[in-house]
Amino acid sequence: MNTLVTPQASTQMLSHLRLKVAGEQAFILYFAEQTDAQVAAQIQAATQALSGLVGNVLIDLVPSYASLLVVFDDNQLEFYQARNLVLESIRQAAMQEEDAQAQAGNQIILPVYYDVESGPDLEDLARAKDLTTAEIIALHHQQEYRVYAIGFAPGFAYLGELDERLAAPRLATPRKAVPKGAVAIADRQTAVYPSVSPGGWNLIGMCPVPMFDVNKTPSMPMTTGDRIKFEPISKADFIAMGGEL
Repeated sequence: MNTLVTPQASTQMLSHLRLKVAGEQAFILYFAEQTDAQVAAQIQAATQALSGLVGNVLIDLVPSYASLLVVFDDNQLEFYQARNLVLESIRQAAMQEEDAQAQAGNQIILPVYYDVESGPDLEDLARAKDLTTAEIIALHHQQEYRVYAIGFAPGFAYLGELDERLAAPRLATPRKAVPKGAVAIADRQTAVYPSVSPGGWNLIGMCPVPMFDVNKTPSMPMTTGDRIKFEPISKADFIAMGGEL
């Protein structure tokens, strides 16, 4: 039996949660169809929220790539009681996390040289979206983003959420080498590449601010929960700030 969960609270963690029965005393919570850093963080948060129930009414929690297996004690709870208890526990934890994030986090301004010279996918993206390159740039820098997670590479911060008008799939063929400082978008997230690395995100500009420096403390200019704003700059300013094309 599949059950689409409709949460009482509008939380990102629960908005797409799906439940499937996995036996007489178990069910699986699916957070997404496939994993990414944000989904992994949601599963970790849910596991932590439920950990206090293990050894009492829950027998075990088994997190996976995009799901969480919950085994409950059917001597103490019926299925629907266990389901409701688990979902309510996750809902409350999600609301507390959202409240904490709304009050926390520094605002960080990152300068970006937006141009076809610095963003090789800018024109293709504009054509695909039936927008001008100026409109693409405006939509990107007018938004404030949250640092959802840090992963993939040291200093690579996943920022969301992107304006839905800019949402774009990853490139069919990833680049072998994306330059350091490249500002990119994929799906409804954006990021700045901290170093030269392979990558399949759409490149729309360049940022001269280093995203990772092992010799500095802290080594990154941002952390999870911070608020990020991008600010357009000229090519001359980009070069003056240490940027390289």
